[in-house]
Amino acid sequence: MKRSAGKKERHGRIVKNLEANPLLTDEEIAGKLGVSVSTIRLDRALLGIPEVRERMRSMASQAGSRLRSLKRDEIIGELLELQPDEWALSTLQTTGDMAFRHTGFVSDHYIYSMASCLAVAVIEADMAVTGSARVRYRHPAKVGERLVARAKVGTRKGNKYVVSVRIKVGEREIFLGRFITVVGECDKASSENKEESDTGASGS
Repeated sequence: MKRSAGKKERHGRIVKNLEANPLLTDEEIAGKLGVSVSTIRLDRALLGIPEVRERMRSMASQAGSRLRSLKRDEIIGELLELQPDEWALSTLQTTGDMAFRHTGFVSDHYIYSMASCLAVAVIEADMAVTGSARVRYRHPAKVGERLVARAKVGTRKGNKYVVSVRIKVGEREIFLGRFITVVGECDKASSENKEESDTGASGS
C-alpha cells in the first residue's frame, strides 16, 4: 500500500516538474526526485508522457502555427510555446561557433538576439520591432549549455508593449531584459481601417 502511494506521489511530482519546465530530461527529473533514470522512463511511459525530443517537436509545431510577427527561420533558437500577446518560450542549444573568441563562453550577442527575437515573436502583429531595451547579463553561458528563454507581455500603451525576457540555464538565470516592442504602421493602419469599417457599418 505504501509502495503504491509512493509511486502515485512520484507521478504527481513528475507531472508538476514538467508543467514548470517541459524541457527537463529524464536525467534531470531523476536527479530532482532522487530515483534512477530507468524509473523515470518507466513512470513517463505509464503516464503517457513522450520523451523530451518528442515533446519539443510537438510544442514547436503548435507554437509555429500561432507565430505572426516573425518567420520561423527568423527566431534565434527554437520557439516551443506561444500565447500571442501573453507569453512565449524558446530554447537554444549553444555550439562552439557561438563562442566568444577562443573562450568556452557563449558570445553575448547570441543571448541578446535570442531575447529580442522572443520579445517580438510574442506580439500578435504583422510587423513588430524592438523600440528600446534595458538588459542585464547576470552570468555567462558556457558552450554546450542549453538556454531557455521566457517572455512575458506586461503593460501596453498605444502601439507599444512592455515585454520582459528571462533566460536561464537550468535553474541559473543568466539574462534579464525589459524590451519595448513597437507594432509597425501597417498593423496600425489595418486597425484604424477596421474601426472605420465598423463605424460605417453601424452608421448605416
